[in-house]
Amino acid sequence: MAQILGLPKLSPTMEEGVLVRWTKKEGDKVSPGDLIAEVETDKANMDFNVEDEGVLLKFLVKEGEAVKLGAPVAIIGKAGEDISALVAQASGGAAKPAAIAAAQPAAKPAARSDDAPPAEANPAPKAEPKAEPKPKPNPADAKLAPKAEAKPAAAPATGGKLIASPLAKSLAIELGIDLRTLTGSGPGGRIVERDVKAAADGGQAHAETPEAAETHEAESPKPAAPSLETAIAVRNSRQMVPDAEGDYTDVPTSNMRRRIAARLTEASRDIPQFYLMRTFDIAPLLGFRERLNALLGDKGRISVNDLIIKAVALALRRVPDCNASWEGEAIRHHHRVHIGVAVAIEDGLVTPVIRDADKKGIGSIAAEVRDLADRAKHRALKGPEITGSTFTVSNLGMFSVERFTAILNPPEAGILAIGSTVDVPVVKDDQVTIGKRMTVTMTCDHRVIDGALGAKWLAAFVDLAEHPESLAL
Repeated sequence: MAQILGLPKLSPTMEEGVLVRWTKKEGDKVSPGDLIAEVETDKANMDFNVEDEGVLLKFLVKEGEAVKLGAPVAIIGKAGEDISALVAQASGGAAKPAAIAAAQPAAKPAARSDDAPPAEANPAPKAEPKAEPKPKPNPADAKLAPKAEAKPAAAPATGGKLIASPLAKSLAIELGIDLRTLTGSGPGGRIVERDVKAAADGGQAHAETPEAAETHEAESPKPAAPSLETAIAVRNSRQMVPDAEGDYTDVPTSNMRRRIAARLTEASRDIPQFYLMRTFDIAPLLGFRERLNALLGDKGRISVNDLIIKAVALALRRVPDCNASWEGEAIRHHHRVHIGVAVAIEDGLVTPVIRDADKKGIGSIAAEVRDLADRAKHRALKGPEITGSTFTVSNLGMFSVERFTAILNPPEAGILAIGSTVDVPVVKDDQVTIGKRMTVTMTCDHRVIDGALGAKWLAAFVDLAEHPESLAL
């Protein structure tokens, strides 16, 4: 029997996905576990595998379309089956079964005009109040009464809506020109800047109603309007009003970017975060890295980030209370250390996970980080490779960022932001010399990690980084 396939949850935080491409065609036979589509989630491009056997009778979603979690994407069944009812159901217009429709009472016909209560025949007209006679005007009162207010200028020919560019409006205010008296020379009668300038130079007449002219005669003389050159100089000295047309471009957000925005907003709003910062001597770590790379030769390269990942993992082993997460009714202490590594990709950020990083050698960590980062940039990571981290490392040192704070990656209780290496004057053996320093900032979930506990973990990390030989033990 034919059935509708809904979009499955391909990552823990997935709420919708973009169907990147179908790997099968309509009419193809599939078996449980077969890959039928590739879906972009908030984390990466994930495989969509079927759990049923049958024939793909119809695709309900085109490639490139965004799909909500659980929404219909395809129909699977036996070859030749009638799926018209399922197609209608998937599109939201499914008809009720005949048995159900027959069991329901017929809709009551709309009342005809004949059923309405008869109107009263020849109703008597209502008596209108008698108009009181108006008193005759007194000529003496007319002299004492103030003149009637001037009527507003006639509405423009565009149905009452004044069409003028922002620049024209701004200049007209500075020159004291009523835009309602101008005729626009722009597209569709739009008043543009040159129309206002022409009016200021006397090249465009200011139409006035007789009432307005009479009012102007009674008014006291006004100071002369500023010259055109003065007004333009004043306008240019102020911040220009941006034109509404062509000043910006709206780039549609991807599914990944929307999900990142939602998660970071949630983390910033709902988690009480605080920050601990330490600056330490990174020269020993840099020297240790050089010795390791000399030993490896052409077999690979060790980066500073690889060594920091190892130091973070061992620090969590030394201070296991920081390897935890908030679960509402309990604080979950993780027995394994899984380090998330923030990787920037074209349209966002993903965090592949180095599992059991405390138990792996530095060379293994370096090779795994390179592989995961490369596949992250090609959207080729699988679900287990981007989930389950217990602590995260975010490094912007390669971009010459000296220090920064990172937002937590829920449900983790900690993330370490890594800055760049800088040369600074330091005092050593009572002498001022040049030293290499790095600043790291730990963001903590205060529900799990208090200040003293976070400081204890940070001290353990710095001790490992300043004595890097211990990373190999």
